[in-house]
Amino acid sequence: MKIICIGRNYADHAKEMKSEVPKEPVFFMKPDSAILQRGKAFFIPDFTNDVHHELEIVVKINRLGKNIEERFAHRYYDEVSLGIDFTARDVQAECKKKGLPWEKAKAFDGSAPVGSWKKKAELGDEESWMLELKKNGETVQKASASDMLFSVDSIISYVSQYVTLKIGDLIFTGTPSGVGPVAIGDQLEGFLNEEKLIQVRIK
Repeated sequence: MKIICIGRNYADHAKEMKSEVPKEPVFFMKPDSAILQRGKAFFIPDFTNDVHHELEIVVKINRLGKNIEERFAHRYYDEVSLGIDFTARDVQAECKKKGLPWEKAKAFDGSAPVGSWKKKAELGDEESWMLELKKNGETVQKASASDMLFSVDSIISYVSQYVTLKIGDLIFTGTPSGVGPVAIGDQLEGFLNEEKLIQVRIK
């Protein structure tokens, strides 16, 4: 199982990160060891002083696929959830400054908690999906999937040109604006269409 993450998929997030809005999907990977077991706390690693939350819609691949046409991509997933792409922002910034890859800022152990799964058929059209993250009870991220630059189907099609998708693979579809730091004692709650799917304590 692999985790494929899409970067800069919301224009407002690209702008807040002072990055160009991409013309095609940008993706990177996390290993399966990045999955945080549901119900477990997230411990801030010793190597960073600036971990940020990034709430994202996540889909689970349900069949083997390579070079998938976009018109058929909807057949390759039937479950949707929320995930948090924890990012060591200080580590990432240092790597970027040196022109180095920044996997160690994204792919570390426990950096990808995933919530409960919902059947896609229960959620309605993708354009109606609303995601929201609350930190200590206050909304810090909120957006509609209709704000994504690249739809789930277009992401699946694009990624499958380069990487064979396998059953159980997860795709994190990108985060909206409002990313920010977490601190010990924080409580994060993620909602999809106002239903809480993920909750993570920070330690």
